[in-house]
Amino acid sequence: MRTMNPQPGLQTPSLLSVVIPARDEEASIAATVEHLHLELELHKVPHEIVVVDDGSRDTTWDVLQSLRARIPELAPVQNLGEHGFGRAVIHGLDHARGDAMVIFMADASDDARDVVVYWKKLCEGWDCVFGSRFIKGGGVIDYPWLKLRLNRFFNFFIRTLFRHRLNDTTNAFKAYRREVIQGCRPLIAPHFNLTVELPLKAIVRGYTWTVVPITWRNRRAGEAKLKIKEMGSRYFFIVMYVWLEKYFSRGDYRRRPTAGPGT
Repeated sequence: MRTMNPQPGLQTPSLLSVVIPARDEEASIAATVEHLHLELELHKVPHEIVVVDDGSRDTTWDVLQSLRARIPELAPVQNLGEHGFGRAVIHGLDHARGDAMVIFMADASDDARDVVVYWKKLCEGWDCVFGSRFIKGGGVIDYPWLKLRLNRFFNFFIRTLFRHRLNDTTNAFKAYRREVIQGCRPLIAPHFNLTVELPLKAIVRGYTWTVVPITWRNRRAGEAKLKIKEMGSRYFFIVMYVWLEKYFSRGDYRRRPTAGPGT
């Protein structure tokens, strides 16, 4: 599933920054970082792992400091400002050094092997790589039935509204070149609604994207941070905000073609 061809002649990324927002994840964060680092090392992907401690009240920060002593690629930072999933991700993106970036969940629900697939697709010349749990080859394990039904309804709504084929817009686990992140600013979603703001802006603003199948597993430790009742109106606001840009901005924010040599 893809919308455009990858950009020919784009420079191959040199460093992958994996941004992981973490709040009260002492039970999961060590295994998440270790498995991710091992997988990227195994496939020789140059990387850094930027874990953002988003005001944790447990020992998450202490665990990260201990890990840092043996994983030099780990670059933990603290979000000392206002908290929220979106704010933590933006803080991590602001501190990331890579020219390619992946947003990854702290609870080990995402598969580190899929990060390698994302990296390879970015190296092929794509601006964005979006994972889908709901295409052939993808899957979910132990997905709460109510959340699953709400997920499918809301993604159908987004797909119909924007007339695109991406069927898993709400999933946070996606990859972008740095210029895409910069081209989508300012990022305004402070909570989980950032998960739809980023891909929708990237699509609307004309960046190339492709979709690959991914696997998602429900967290095995800790407490889920997404509260459905709190997020419905926030998701709707961001979706309509980007929809208004798509149809009424007259292309003011669209990506401009890069001039080739001699032009």
